[in-house]
Parts: sequence; C-alpha cells; structure tokens
Amino acid sequence: MKFFQLILCSLIVFACTRGEIGYRGNYDEFFAENQSGLDSNSEIKKALCEDGFAGEYPCKGYDLIAHLSLSDFESERGNDSWGWSDPQTQKEYVLMGLDDGTGFVDISDPEKPIFLGKLLSATSNSIWRDIKVYNDHAFIVSEAENHGLQVFDLKNLRGVDGRKNFEPDATLNTFGNAHNIAINEDSGYAYVVGTSRADDYNGGVHFIDISNPTSPNEVGGYGGDGYTHDAQVVNYIGPDSDYNEKEIFVGSNESKLVFVDVTDKENPISISSIDYENVAYTHQGWFTEDQKYFILGDEADEIERGGNTRTIIIDVTDLDDPKVYHFYYSPTPAIDHNGYVKGDTFFLANYTSGIRIIDISGISEKEINELGFFDTYPINNSTSFNGVWSVYPYFESGIISISDSNSGLFLVKKSQ
Repeated sequence: MKFFQLILCSLIVFACTRGEIGYRGNYDEFFAENQSGLDSNSEIKKALCEDGFAGEYPCKGYDLIAHLSLSDFESERGNDSWGWSDPQTQKEYVLMGLDDGTGFVDISDPEKPIFLGKLLSATSNSIWRDIKVYNDHAFIVSEAENHGLQVFDLKNLRGVDGRKNFEPDATLNTFGNAHNIAINEDSGYAYVVGTSRADDYNGGVHFIDISNPTSPNEVGGYGGDGYTHDAQVVNYIGPDSDYNEKEIFVGSNESKLVFVDVTDKENPISISSIDYENVAYTHQGWFTEDQKYFILGDEADEIERGGNTRTIIIDVTDLDDPKVYHFYYSPTPAIDHNGYVKGDTFFLANYTSGIRIIDISGISEKEINELGFFDTYPINNSTSFNGVWSVYPYFESGIISISDSNSGLFLVKKSQ
C-alpha cells in the first residue's frame, strides 16, 4: 500500500506538496511531465454560450466575458485565486495565483479586465500558491521554500492604471512553506495548513492572529490529527447545539475529514473525524450555508478507482458523529479540485472539465443536479491535472472568476 501511495502521489502533484508522501520532482520536471495544451489565445473576447459553445469553449448556461492568458501575466503557470471588492469604490478585483507571485486584476469593467501587476513570490517560484482576504488585505502562502506569509494591503490597488511590481506590507516567517491558508473573517484568525510535517504541528495547522492585518502574530496550532491539506473554519451556527458559537476547524487530512474546536487557541479540542468508502486523497470541502452538510472532494479517487467525478456529502448535524450521507457523481471522469458554496449552488473546479455549477437545493433529499458548466480546457475531459484549479463565485456583479493552470484567468457569467 505504501508503495502504491508513493506512485500515486508522484502523479498527484497538485494535491501533494513537496513535503508530502512522494513527489519531490523539480519545477521543470513538473512542466515536462504534467502539462499539455498550454496557454490559449489571449485575444479571445466575449462570447455568448450558444449551441453548447462560447467560442471554442464547451458550455451550458454561462457566457465567456473575458480572458487573460498566462502570457498576459508574464507567468508560466496559474493556480489558486480569490476575489476582493473595494468597499470604497465598489470595484471588483481578482487575485490570481501564479507560479512567480500573485497577480492583481481590475475587473470593474469585466469585458476589459486590467492586469495591474503582481506581488512576486517571497523566495522562489512554485506551482502552489494560496490566497485569502481579510479586512481589505490579501494573505498569501506558497510551497516555495521558506516563503512564509505575505500580507498585502489591497487598498494599494486604488488609482493604479499601469503594471507594476508590488511589495508586501508585512510578512511572517514562523513557518516556511505552506500549502493553504483559511481565514475565519468572523474571528480575525488565519489558519495556515500543509506546512512541513517535521514542524511543531506535524504539518497540521498554525493559528495566526490577523486582527491587525499588518502585524500578524502566530499564537499556537494543532497537529493532533497529522497533516492538513486544506481547511474551512467557521463560527458555528449549525444544528448541533453543543457547539453553538464555537469556532470549528474542518480539516481535509489526506485520508479523513477532521473536526476540531479551536475557540481556545491555547487548548484546541478534537471533536471527531470521518473517512469514507474508497478514500484516496481527502482534499477540500465547504459547508452548506445552514451547516447541516459538508461537501467534500477527494482529488485522487478518479485516478485510483476510476469512474466519474465523485463528490462526498457528509451529514454534520451531529459534529461528534458525522456520517456519510450521499455520493454525487458528475457527468465526466475529470478530477475534482476546489469547490465553494454560494446559497443553494455548489461551484466546483473540475480540472479538465472546467467549472461545474451544481444545484444543491435538494441536498437533504439527495437530489443534486448539474445546472451548467464552462469548460476552459476543451481538449478533453480526461483524468489529468490540466485545466481549472479554482473558482471564485462571490462577486456581487455575478462575475465568476476561474483560474486555469494552463490558460490563465477566465471571467464568465450566467447567460441571460
């Protein structure tokens, strides 16, 4: 089994960080072995979804508004992304993870996005970068060696009309590489995960007080359940009255999902954990808005087990005893990556099959149906790590940003 895990993780270079089970190949090897169909035409303009296509891109119910290629970013690879809406100007911005840093894009006119420049990686380039926002500041981690945390005041983007290289407003170096960062905006804490397995928390989670964004302060951590790949942290408002108003950490820990009460940063308390049938690599997930269910993705099951994209629905009405409730299968065999909930809709980054927009209004009756999709990787829907890395569906304008690891940034919107 351990030998198979080594082989599997050498393939799953997106899921497995350089410090994880197997993959330690260098940057050039990654490109040589895992990319195809690189960077599409940067001249692509708005295209309505008609007869199943928006220009060259397969689609259903979503129009292409604009596209910026990796060449436009002067980068070689895309990864994570997030968004920011300026409370003063109401302008919307995409924060685009790139191999060499973080790009900032003004999408206030979404048909004419403006690349404003980038914050370069703190140390070396890396194909893994993660970004979240709190109090008008971006918080950035990377798998680049000794990268630590970068903090960037997004208000610096006001008035910028040309490309420039930005500088961080603060850094924190109590850890080196990290795979992901989660932020609970209600508590003012960031949770850095996927650090070195040899650190004080076994690659679990570092607690960072970001109540003063430009003075981040590490105040503890938790490693009792081992390495955490990704996480969501919430002030709990769900049906389990035992945890009302507690701060709950949900970690995707490679072979299981873990629940931890992190209200007291000096005394985090393990609540429960759960695995599921045919676990391959427990990757990432998100609560439904009523916090009755947790929608989970396994990044390696399509490779290891075959079949179409599988999404695991966990019933978390009792946090002490979570249960597998349902499996939803998408129409293609593509690998699932990051997924986010907005209202009764689940937005799934599905690598080679693009983004899938899924109706979860009937989740309690196990009625889950695909509403639409936009496929940024029209070459195929194969089980590979090309295509969409992440999706950000929270802009009030209705614009959905898509970060494609091969082809850059896409802006799409629901068809009228």
